[in-house]
Amino acid sequence: MSTLSVEMLAAAPAEPITSAGHAQLGIAVLAGIAVIVLLITRLKLHAFLALTIGSLVLGAAAGAPLDKAIASFSTGLGSTVAGVGVLIALGAILGKLLADSGGADQIVDTILARAGGRGMPWAVVLIAGVIGLPLFFEVGIVLLIPVVLLVAKRGGHSLMRIGIPALAGLSVMHGLVPPHPGPLAAIDAIGADLGVTLALGVLIAVPTAVIAGPLFSRFAARWVDVAPPEKLVPQRPSEDLERRPGFGVTVATVLLPVVLMLVKALVDVVVDDPKDHVQRVADVIGSPLIALLAAVLVGMVTLGRAAGFGRDRLAGTVEKSLVPIAGILLIVGAGGGFKQTLIDVGVGRMILDFSKDWSVSALLLAWLIAVGIRLATGSATVATISAAGLVAPLAADMSTGHTALLVLSVGAGSLFFSHVNDAGFWMVKEYFGLDVGQTIKTWSVMETIISVVGLGFVMLLSLVV
Repeated sequence: MSTLSVEMLAAAPAEPITSAGHAQLGIAVLAGIAVIVLLITRLKLHAFLALTIGSLVLGAAAGAPLDKAIASFSTGLGSTVAGVGVLIALGAILGKLLADSGGADQIVDTILARAGGRGMPWAVVLIAGVIGLPLFFEVGIVLLIPVVLLVAKRGGHSLMRIGIPALAGLSVMHGLVPPHPGPLAAIDAIGADLGVTLALGVLIAVPTAVIAGPLFSRFAARWVDVAPPEKLVPQRPSEDLERRPGFGVTVATVLLPVVLMLVKALVDVVVDDPKDHVQRVADVIGSPLIALLAAVLVGMVTLGRAAGFGRDRLAGTVEKSLVPIAGILLIVGAGGGFKQTLIDVGVGRMILDFSKDWSVSALLLAWLIAVGIRLATGSATVATISAAGLVAPLAADMSTGHTALLVLSVGAGSLFFSHVNDAGFWMVKEYFGLDVGQTIKTWSVMETIISVVGLGFVMLLSLVV
């Protein structure tokens, strides 16, 4: 297992933009994070603005010239959006195609039709995991809540027995598996290999979702035994679709980018020769941009055309998919700016200087930092991109596998104990008709289980990769 070591000092910037000592830098970091937390939680300022202001406060408190602090923030924002923005956009298009074509409904209906009473929680977590791959968490909730409420009502199940597995499947994918914005931003900040991170993320996500979903839902249903609220149980909306795409082709389309990226990771391990023709082809088709672009282009045919979409409707679907992600792109970009400011003022060197004699796993430290920011801001995405910027220097002497696990440690920490400052907390509360206490006993505990179990599997894998 990689622990903090002297050699990691090489990761810190050679020439920080300030000559501040460790004490001043420590105060500057606390001031910057405190400003971000207060602006988000107290003043309800958008996270993009909060991260921007927090970055400038950090630079000013560290004694950096204002022009250099602005340049650092701008550089980080630009490089992050350049590296991650296109991938987020392609993921949003694929998710919108899946939803509008009826492909998501096809997956849901097919799996539920084959699941028995006891197998229903397992079917629901499978649905959430598959659908959650290309969809943002909030979109996934909106898409799956009608299914959860209908299944619970018609099958006579406790709402928590069905709802918790659905939420667990979505949340695990959101925190641990690219192409979600948080993991993508962390991969970019830390410099991890996307294919390896994806492979290890899926390996961790599956058992974690099982433990936090179907298994934990047994206890959650006893603690909070509620029926689906009548006023919230929806009717399936009437669709103006000529037909729906088939189950097999829909699943294949959703999994296409995952398969392509995993193939690249596998070929890199087996061949390990940059001049080899097979590896060069795999590196191209398995690159995130090409893999997601291929899935979108294939999806336009297998999902859009299969549902009877004409050119105008396909164009409209693509256009509508890009509108909601503007805020996400800005948050992720500002997080990259904050990360770059941290690096340029010398915070990475400060952390390494303080921790070089610790017998603390870098993976555990990354998790703890993400947990702290998550508890303070309520945002998993803000926690991920901020923590990734802080721990990025720790990856300097890590292997490819451990660098990927560092990303997953941050992702696991970013999910810890969602509470009243998290928008997801209130979405779950309102959709399921719960009070605050019931939401904490179910949703908040489930998120904590995902975070702790995810860290446990990261630590186990660190012994073998």
